[in-house]
Amino acid sequence: MARAEITTPEALEGERLTDAALRPSRLDEFVGQAKVKESLQIAIDAAKHRREPLDHTLFFGPPGLGKTTLALLMAKEMGVDIRTTSGPVLERPGDLVGMLTGLKNGDILFIDEVHRLRPALEEFLYPAMEEYHVDVRIADGPHAQTIPMQLERFTLIGATTRFGLLTPPMRARFGLVERLHYYPPDDLVQIITRSAGILGVPADVAGVVEIARRSRGTPPARSRRRWPWRRSSGSTSTSSASTTWTRAS
Repeated sequence: MARAEITTPEALEGERLTDAALRPSRLDEFVGQAKVKESLQIAIDAAKHRREPLDHTLFFGPPGLGKTTLALLMAKEMGVDIRTTSGPVLERPGDLVGMLTGLKNGDILFIDEVHRLRPALEEFLYPAMEEYHVDVRIADGPHAQTIPMQLERFTLIGATTRFGLLTPPMRARFGLVERLHYYPPDDLVQIITRSAGILGVPADVAGVVEIARRSRGTPPARSRRRWPWRRSSGSTSTSSASTTWTRAS
């Protein structure tokens, strides 16, 4: 008898909508990272009071801890739009010009893996982050010309798993720097219980604790392989959680 498949690299039917529903919709719904949340809430309240954009913000820490989610929540709390990209995708200053010029006042540009930005792109971002303008080159060679372009006041949010690879000039341009830590089991139990309720899955207390214990400090909603009920018995009993994790390992 063929062994039941418990994980797949392909998104299952309706899974994208489910993953979106599992993300918190407000900052106060975000479980864990209490010190980071407190710092962000103070910054958001201050920016709203001043009617100014947020300070440029940097999140760093291991993958899967919610850096992207926090950036999305900051945009929602501020009532602004957010554009997302990643360091490896950006190859030349022209790739950034279109994004930066399309931002409105207070909008957020989120760059994941910001430590992988090319040096030329980092230098291109410096005046954009400090003075909100960029110099666009329209020709090369001895007759090269540049056109100064004024930008709306925006917020750059960077995320990195390799804080030590960021250059000192880039680090210095972030007004808010927050480190995300692994989640303790109590926080993971809250996250798993909430997600099980959204998915409509019976949440056995012992099973939830077992999942939290094996999550290695990372919310299991970040990976389909870490939801034992999705391809198993449809519950969070201790036996189903333990069995599925053993097979997926």
